[in-house]
Amino acid sequence: MAECLFCGIVAGDVAAPVVLRTPEMVAFLDHRPVFKGHTLLVPREHVDTLTDLPAKMRDPFLHAAQRLAGAVVAGLGAQGSFVAMNNVVSQSVPHLHLHVVPRTKGDGLRGFFWPRTRYADDAEAKEYVDRLRTALKE
Repeated sequence: MAECLFCGIVAGDVAAPVVLRTPEMVAFLDHRPVFKGHTLLVPREHVDTLTDLPAKMRDPFLHAAQRLAGAVVAGLGAQGSFVAMNNVVSQSVPHLHLHVVPRTKGDGLRGFFWPRTRYADDAEAKEYVDRLRTALKE
């Protein structure tokens, strides 16, 4: 889908700090993370919402989500993660995406109010990508 931002990232036409590539999925850092290391998981195939996800992609999607949830703990020292997705309402890009947000006790995140931060520069974003990739290999 030519006009879809996430399809552009999957195709390599739009630059993004990619954390994980599998035959079915791509994960990359959110450009406005709740906390640094906040990662978005998308299917390579354009799918609008969770209800549109083909059955053959459910296991690869959940498997990648599990791996990412573990990587934010192992690679970033988080105590846990917040894993969520929107379907249509509040879905800023109409391409299925799952948020994996590193969490620590007392981090200030309450309910569904998501304050956003930014990486200082591309080098800091790359540091987070590298840490997550290393954890994914373990």
